[in-house]
Amino acid sequence: MEVKLEKRYPLDVDAARAWLVLRDVKAVAECMPGAAITEQVDATHFKGSVKVKVGPANAAFAGDIEVLGLDEKTHTLQLLGKGADRGGSSASMNLAATVEPGDRAGSSVLVGVAEVIVNGKFAQFGGRLMVQVSDMLLAQFADNFRAAAAALPGPQVAVASAAAESAPVAAPARAASAPAKVNEINGLAIMWTLIKGWFAGLFGKRA
Repeated sequence: MEVKLEKRYPLDVDAARAWLVLRDVKAVAECMPGAAITEQVDATHFKGSVKVKVGPANAAFAGDIEVLGLDEKTHTLQLLGKGADRGGSSASMNLAATVEPGDRAGSSVLVGVAEVIVNGKFAQFGGRLMVQVSDMLLAQFADNFRAAAAALPGPQVAVASAAAESAPVAAPARAASAPAKVNEINGLAIMWTLIKGWFAGLFGKRA
């Protein structure tokens, strides 16, 4: 099953600070609830994991991340992620994310276009419910991204940006160490979203 997502998230930080977070794969992973980079293989290849907790039950997905492109001029990052769990489910995501200037001074917009392919037990939920769950998770990611970008000290942005311009395209620079608030994936909220969607579809068909 394939799902395409296109999202725009307004940020109350300037594009320079938002880009410092986006160009850092490890910082981006820290903003995603339950996700973590476990190993950096080389400048463009990483290994990571995503953990989901629902009550006493835990599930873990392990996978690989490849940086396909990093454009300093357009503030665009392109990633390809693939992962699987022990139950036989697998997923892949081709993501292109861009930081654009906002409509007012000191603001910006995080724009993302992703193609997600899911196989196994998660594919049975269908495209509509997968989009609903993705919306919820991406909203949590956007909140953490905002916090990470806002935590960067303003006076140092110009210096950091200049250093980033001179760095090799394939070597993302580490963002400032001030952490965003990273939460676990809320498995109960995901289940509730799926249940609501299932009932909505059921009664919709009967009507």
